[in-house]
Amino acid sequence: MKTARVISLLVLAPLVLGACSNGKKAASATEPVNLIFDTDLGPDYDDVGAMAVMHALADSGLVNIMAVASSNHNEQVLPCADVINTYYGRPDIPLGAPKSEGGVSDGDSHNPSWAQLLTDKYPHRIQATSEAEDAVTLYRRLLSKADDHSIVICTVGFFTNMRDLLQSEGDEYSPLDGRQLVGQKVLRLVSMAGGFPEGREFNVWKDAAASYDALNEWPTEIIFSGWEIGETIRTGLKVSQVADTMNPIKDVYALALPQDNPEGRQSWDLTAVLVAVKGAQPYFDTERGTIRVAEDGSNTWEPSADGPHVRLLPRQTPETIVAILDNYLLLPPRGK
Repeated sequence: MKTARVISLLVLAPLVLGACSNGKKAASATEPVNLIFDTDLGPDYDDVGAMAVMHALADSGLVNIMAVASSNHNEQVLPCADVINTYYGRPDIPLGAPKSEGGVSDGDSHNPSWAQLLTDKYPHRIQATSEAEDAVTLYRRLLSKADDHSIVICTVGFFTNMRDLLQSEGDEYSPLDGRQLVGQKVLRLVSMAGGFPEGREFNVWKDAAASYDALNEWPTEIIFSGWEIGETIRTGLKVSQVADTMNPIKDVYALALPQDNPEGRQSWDLTAVLVAVKGAQPYFDTERGTIRVAEDGSNTWEPSADGPHVRLLPRQTPETIVAILDNYLLLPPRGK
């Protein structure tokens, strides 16, 4: 894929994962982050960019992608995710789908559709989201085998799977219930969610019941990349212009940007992945506190030095973050 592998030292320099955390555990240059990525890919295409950033970081040895789960019942989500995993040389990444009642089924509204383009043009092993394993079963199996406080979950969609996981009971993989299992095995949750200091953001209100339960009951630290963070960071224009004719990331941005964001798409999900793997600094400042989620999906924020949650604040200019993320989008898969 893409143009060159030249990238700034700021992008490649390994960072301490725990820069904005409570210090439970820090990643080193030789210890990749064990990441489960949970996405609603479909209503938006910054999920595609987020997956590209994730795979570029994996190619650099900074992250071990343990699974990709869909929080969206839409049948094109996991086939599209599978296309991207396959393109980056990781076709065997486990996939999980929501199986509980309710939730959300939102798809790509672009005309023509980038999601349809991906599944028509590129190889993938799964034909529909509903074919995948139950996301809760997938989470419980992976968490049960993991070391304590060793897993980072990054959500860039709805909290359907997080709620279902917390409410799960002991099973063949672990006698612990979901909340106990998460508290023991997960280091932190990093989420593109919420508006700060208050708001009613899409990922939270779309499945408001799940968000209310998950965010009010989650037992580990949560880092939030709020709506206001990604809104000013517009990426994807450069990758949309590369000459590569077999590049799903290029194809998505080239098709979708002219329809709605000619100068670049907001990078809500990309910032969450960046922080989940590399930490907030030197990219963002942080503030600790507590998010309060109402039953209608709105949220407020209470700053406090000992709060369980962290929200990102601007530090670098949007242009600086754009350059970093665009460089990741331009990196070809390892070995290509």
